[in-house]
Amino acid sequence: MPTQPSSNDATRDRGGVDGTILEARNLTKRYRLGNRDVDALRGVSLRVRRGEFVALMGPSGSGKSTLLQLLGGLDQPTSGEVVLDGEVISHLSDAQATRLRREKTGFVFQFFNLIPLLDVYENVALPFTIAGDDPRRGDAAIRIHNVLELMDLLGREHNRPDQLSAGEQQRVALARALVGKPAILLADEPTGNLDYATGGEILDELWRSCDQLGQTIVLVTHDARAAAHADRVLVVGDGRIRDEIELGRRTNRDAGPLIARLAQLGL
Repeated sequence: MPTQPSSNDATRDRGGVDGTILEARNLTKRYRLGNRDVDALRGVSLRVRRGEFVALMGPSGSGKSTLLQLLGGLDQPTSGEVVLDGEVISHLSDAQATRLRREKTGFVFQFFNLIPLLDVYENVALPFTIAGDDPRRGDAAIRIHNVLELMDLLGREHNRPDQLSAGEQQRVALARALVGKPAILLADEPTGNLDYATGGEILDELWRSCDQLGQTIVLVTHDARAAAHADRVLVVGDGRIRDEIELGRRTNRDAGPLIARLAQLGL
């Protein structure tokens, strides 16, 4: 079973002396469904190091997406704490939590969530536009160009989402998430709406952003092929972390070793 850090031994300085950028401390999440309570998370603790690629893997209903929402400050735990880059999210006001999400996190979901009336450039530029910055000047323009190049989208800047393939739309969503240079990128089943080959391309793009840019990534998936891109896999089941599998940073992201390890664990 993975080591469960307590709040007593947690690093509290900004980013953590051990390189920790994200920490969950004994998270629980309880929902009221009809006349009964449902525990989606049951005391989850974890740490993510800066520049690390971590996969949360488990079947539907295991609690992995709920955990990701708490880690990203999209929802509040019933109990426990989430610490992102030195700030305890649960201690922040709604306005402060919104600011932290905007400044520190990037999100990629199964559904691309692009704005249909905006072209590729305008969709990617949204974080700057929302912040009141001119996305066609200065550092913003440079960063947008660089991330469009990274995602192989140069030449598509003036296309609207309905003029793109599903894979291209997801690359736009990924570019938008990366353009602000977030402290951490949170991806929830980002290949769920893509075919096998296109999904593999998106996973490779995620891996490259981690390996080449030092981007910290937490990926939620039910697919061992996707999880095999991670440095470390946390197996989630019944609202708990059931196991932790160290894979390391590998240029060969073959899922075979992970599948074999899961089989040994009876998962």
